[in-house]
Amino acid sequence: MIRCRRLLIVLFACTALAFSTGATAEPQSRERISLSSPWELRQLPDDGMVAFQADVPPTVQGEWLPAMVPGDVHLDLLHDGKISDPFYRDNEGKLQWIEKAGWEYRTTIQATPATLSREHVDLVFEGLDTACSIYLNGKRIAQPNNMFKEWRMDVKSILHSGSNDLQIVFPAPMKAAEAVAAKDPWHDRTHTDPKGYIRKAVYEFGWDWGPRFATSGVFRPAYLEVWDDARLNDVFVEQQSVSSAAAELNVRVDILASKESKTTLSMTYGLQGTEQKQDRTVTLGPGHNVISFPIDITKPQLWYPSGYGAQPIYHFHISVKENGRETDSKDVKTGLRSVVLRRDLDKWGRSFEFVVNGIPVFAKGAAVIPFDSFPTRVTNEKYRYILQSAKDANMNMVRLWGGGYYETQEFYDLCDELGLMVFHDLMFGNNWQPGTYSFKEDIQQEAEYQMTRLRNHPSIVLWAGNNETEDLRDWNGNGQLPAPVHERIWQDYLTEFSGILATTAARVDPQTPYWPSTPSADYEELTDAYQSGDNHDWSVWHQDADFSEYEKRPWRFTSEYGFQSFPEMKTIESFTLPEDRKNIFTPVMIVHQKNWGGNKIIQTYMSRYFGEPKDFASFLYASQVLQAEGVKVGAESFRRKRPESMGSLFWQLNDCWPVASWSSIDYYGRWKALQYYARKFYAPVLVSPHFDNGTLSLYVVSDKVEAEQGQLRLRIMDFNGKVIKETKQNVTIDPLASKVYEQITMTDLLSLGQLDMSQLVGVADLSVAGKEVSSNLVFFVPSKQVHLLPAPVSTDIQPSGDGFDVVLKSSVLARAVYLSFGETDVTYSDNYINLLPSEPATIHVSGNKVTLDELKKGLNVTSLVDAFITTEKAN
Repeated sequence: MIRCRRLLIVLFACTALAFSTGATAEPQSRERISLSSPWELRQLPDDGMVAFQADVPPTVQGEWLPAMVPGDVHLDLLHDGKISDPFYRDNEGKLQWIEKAGWEYRTTIQATPATLSREHVDLVFEGLDTACSIYLNGKRIAQPNNMFKEWRMDVKSILHSGSNDLQIVFPAPMKAAEAVAAKDPWHDRTHTDPKGYIRKAVYEFGWDWGPRFATSGVFRPAYLEVWDDARLNDVFVEQQSVSSAAAELNVRVDILASKESKTTLSMTYGLQGTEQKQDRTVTLGPGHNVISFPIDITKPQLWYPSGYGAQPIYHFHISVKENGRETDSKDVKTGLRSVVLRRDLDKWGRSFEFVVNGIPVFAKGAAVIPFDSFPTRVTNEKYRYILQSAKDANMNMVRLWGGGYYETQEFYDLCDELGLMVFHDLMFGNNWQPGTYSFKEDIQQEAEYQMTRLRNHPSIVLWAGNNETEDLRDWNGNGQLPAPVHERIWQDYLTEFSGILATTAARVDPQTPYWPSTPSADYEELTDAYQSGDNHDWSVWHQDADFSEYEKRPWRFTSEYGFQSFPEMKTIESFTLPEDRKNIFTPVMIVHQKNWGGNKIIQTYMSRYFGEPKDFASFLYASQVLQAEGVKVGAESFRRKRPESMGSLFWQLNDCWPVASWSSIDYYGRWKALQYYARKFYAPVLVSPHFDNGTLSLYVVSDKVEAEQGQLRLRIMDFNGKVIKETKQNVTIDPLASKVYEQITMTDLLSLGQLDMSQLVGVADLSVAGKEVSSNLVFFVPSKQVHLLPAPVSTDIQPSGDGFDVVLKSSVLARAVYLSFGETDVTYSDNYINLLPSEPATIHVSGNKVTLDELKKGLNVTSLVDAFITTEKAN
């Protein structure tokens, strides 16, 4: 018996020795251990800079509060009941103390013997906002200052079995930035904003549509990642050549190994249900190992922008096996497509157009800003709703603006799925960037990380270096700087945006075009006769120009333009009390208007085009119609000029809080008039009547790749519906083109008799295969001279499908008819519609558990004439 016990002890000891030396140990898989909870937060007694710079964590006393990771200070304080809703009334100003304080987060990492037995134990933060010191078991292990990079630290030697203390100290953001700026001898001479010295989303410091909530926290996932001999670092599906006939791919697999070993790589790829497989045995060396899998696909299914074809997604599964056991794997997906930013000389200058799979695509869309002032509370459902709304409005592109942050994988996956091309700014917004060597190193690493992370997404068709920084060469007094200083900051700019970032893009993501700035002409000299690049047109709004100024612009691609409006009453009520809603100039309404003088600008344009709304609610409604009408002028003008102009991206699609802004969808997802208008002016085939030097021209613009047969009709009628003139013709609609199909001179119109032009409207409509695809109105006098008639609108509501059909009818022309139901939120198939005399229109409404009685009780119908004191001032 004793001899048997001794034998067991010997066998156990041998087994343990074999395991410890790796002689017979089974290979183990890479594992992620989430650090999402529990966390705590406390406020430091000062700005946190002393604690931030210390080698050991702070020992001061303070109340610890529950915290969330991912999350941020503001949301933690809100959830813990320490602050009120930051968006309510004027709370923004009352909460500025938060960004001036230092904050400490802490949690405990439970490390098991199994975890510590692994060869590598990495502590990973996918996003830290922003400057901070990280302490593990009382030792500072990192001092990040960039929220746009992953931070990975080998902590195996620091962890011990059991509980390990993890602490993160976030100093006041501006204090941290100023400390870095103070080390740059050029800082004071170049007037570089200190906040640019740390890589933090600049919109957090406030913008002309957003509040100032410069927050701190762990805003992306945090975890331990444990692995042994090797881990899959990245998989890049490089599309070397793609056409409808064949796709030549090079799947580059990057494996990080700690020692030499023999490994089997397996790759399964293809569309779901048609997968193929490749296996390969490779010998890995210490460091990065890039293994290529060349793939040829005959007659691939190509990915197209929305409106041009389907969005099939190819899936790739890579598996790493040792001794027949999988130790790591990675799934990536992409759509196969070719994209070229075509920059050819032509009669207007140099083109700027995206050619996808050989098709010159007119880009139709809007800019996207951060979806919330606090990004961790943006849900996938919100991403889907806003992006689906863009697609539903016939958009095929969104521009991800450079003053926010790189988005989540879910955002890009949705763009891939929906066929929304992404004009992607890198995260540099409007500020001169520092020129220090360490800053240049940092942004190169940032760009490499983000482009590597995102380069498989077919929706990303452009990397733009920055938002408006190139224009800052002479803005805000920069042109008056001493010549040596001006030359220094310009040389730094060129080095960073046409040097470091351009070469990084070419190396890391060669299949996606790079553009140094938006707007930019790539440093070409421009004249009225020679235009190049993209443009931000703010003649309307910032320069007080009329909407018609858009029609005079020779831009090749308009990547930013727009006009503000207020959100609807339910959104206003979410952040106001009744006394705040007396007019648009109350203190709270001004707090929720971040463009200086913005409410006055809206009022000025309102007076110019429409008149004086009769009350507060009417002003909200009329501002949306004003915004929609103004952007419509620009969008249709740019589309009519195809191919001279090949892009219309208005500013902006969404909001980060409830506010008066340029958005077409407000913070709560409610479509403004502009979003409904966009669905019409971005229609695949558009009829656009326009006066060219006194001649009424009927343009038809088509994004279709093949010719279509249609019927074009023009009716000139008075507001009671009496038709003065009508023409019809069968037309062949040219593909990918803008063309005039009919013209009528003012002389011809005047010959029809004694007409009151202020009470005439031209109605152009286009039908294909018997179905109306586009309809548009044109008036014959300036907007304010149009004399609309009182327009009582009848309604009939009947159950239909998943909701209700509301049939609207008016005996006279009713403009911008807005249907609403009081406190009841519903989804509308259309709204802000033009009702022609005695021609009914149907709007389908649906909502969760909405009843017929609720709709009838809350029903309200407003047309443009209703919003003004007298009909003479209407429109």
